[in-house]
Amino acid sequence: MRRLTGRRRGESGSLFAFDNSYIRLPQRFYRPAEPAVARAPRLIRFNRDLAEELNLDFTEASDEDLAAIFSGNSLPEGAASIAMAYAGHQFGNFVPQLGDGRAILIGEVVDARARRRDIQLKGAGVTAFSRNGDGRAALGPVLREYLVSEAMHALGIPTTRALAAVLTGETVYRETRLPGAVLTRVAASHIRIGTFQFFAARGDTEAVKTLADHVIARHYPELEGADQPYLALLNAVSGRQADLVARWLSVGFIHGVMNTDNMAVSGETIDFGPCAFLDEYDPRKVFSSIDQRGRYAYANQPGIAQWNLARLAETLLPLLGDDEDRNVEAANAALVEFGRVFQGRWLDLFRDKLGIAEVQEGDLDLVNSLLKLMEDGEADFTRAFRALCKVAGGAPAEALAAEFTDPIGVDDWLQRWSRRHEGDPRTAGQRQAAMEAVNPAIIPRNHRIEEAIVAGVSGDFAPFERLAEALADPYRENAALAAFQRAPEREQRVTRTFCGT
Repeated sequence: MRRLTGRRRGESGSLFAFDNSYIRLPQRFYRPAEPAVARAPRLIRFNRDLAEELNLDFTEASDEDLAAIFSGNSLPEGAASIAMAYAGHQFGNFVPQLGDGRAILIGEVVDARARRRDIQLKGAGVTAFSRNGDGRAALGPVLREYLVSEAMHALGIPTTRALAAVLTGETVYRETRLPGAVLTRVAASHIRIGTFQFFAARGDTEAVKTLADHVIARHYPELEGADQPYLALLNAVSGRQADLVARWLSVGFIHGVMNTDNMAVSGETIDFGPCAFLDEYDPRKVFSSIDQRGRYAYANQPGIAQWNLARLAETLLPLLGDDEDRNVEAANAALVEFGRVFQGRWLDLFRDKLGIAEVQEGDLDLVNSLLKLMEDGEADFTRAFRALCKVAGGAPAEALAAEFTDPIGVDDWLQRWSRRHEGDPRTAGQRQAAMEAVNPAIIPRNHRIEEAIVAGVSGDFAPFERLAEALADPYRENAALAAFQRAPEREQRVTRTFCGT
């Protein structure tokens, strides 16, 4: 494997000006890892906008150069090249050692906005944590994560990003033979609740404290010097997760595998395995093929986030002081606060979706009444809210009713909703514009993702490219992209999604 030298925008020397803070932690936090050599890497897509945001200059790099870098064949000078250690509760069952089994952190950069960002290769080969796996990724999960993570970013939801997708030229074996690929993921960090659990499970309180101090310095510097910094950290992580999950629900997103090792303490959405977006609204909806009991169903996600945060609280208890009873009481208060913050944020987001400018008593019932009608009438989540935007602008009630298989009750609800807007000084057009700014016209529909994956496995990346472009501007009505706004026909519906391992 050769080490690549190049340049960073405005500088000479390494193409990546790495400043690798995680590797400066004790070595029990990670294991050295080198990407496996890809036989014939070929670039699928490179995210030039994100590269510019990272302050990296690839203007003179060819597709072959990019494929070599982002397959791991040519690691940049200064790369950390490590696999991170973590544990986790998977579907409620604790696994004391997981770790990066097919991902390698090549390093950290400071971007154009002075934010520290991890750069990681997913599917780059075996690490010390691979647990007899091949460390590789199949093409399908790479395409899914690229599309969904970039769609989440365009929707305004905190998320990891996709910098590149590369074919390796090799075959991976799952249920069948599949093309291998590598995704380059960018994150505020890859530290998870499971990272804390890894050390707590070993009774390594010193490491838990070291990790907590690192997370505070990296993600919550405002907490440095607080009277109770570790309790403040628990509250801060809880607040970000409350906001994140509320945002997920506002666009109909189902993560699919909310294990504690898939919950980033930075507050970003991470690990897009069996994720999916609602078509018709159903709060009990599950897509993941491995979620047999509905643990991670759409409406269960707030409760699961709170459960996961309780596991984080358990790891931090020894850092809170000598009074165990008081520590437990303080941690429980933080978890109760999560519920309050989540409910408030969720209701604010759905008020915005309904075009409600000012808080009034009865707003919660108004939102829940519409959701119940949508559930009973099998209304498409995204299209129903987008249709309501048009009604706000003066379209007839039929524009919304047409989205329901059974529109009984829709007219009555619209009358309540119209009365709720009495006294709003905005014009109908202004209200519609405000609603369309928060109700997307285009989401990464499950059937569209599957189409892109099936075509990509066959060597045709045109559907992937078209979908990626369509998802880049999700709130704007565009007649040329009308096909991406349509709900799937019944025979097109995707009912199961699969993990990428």
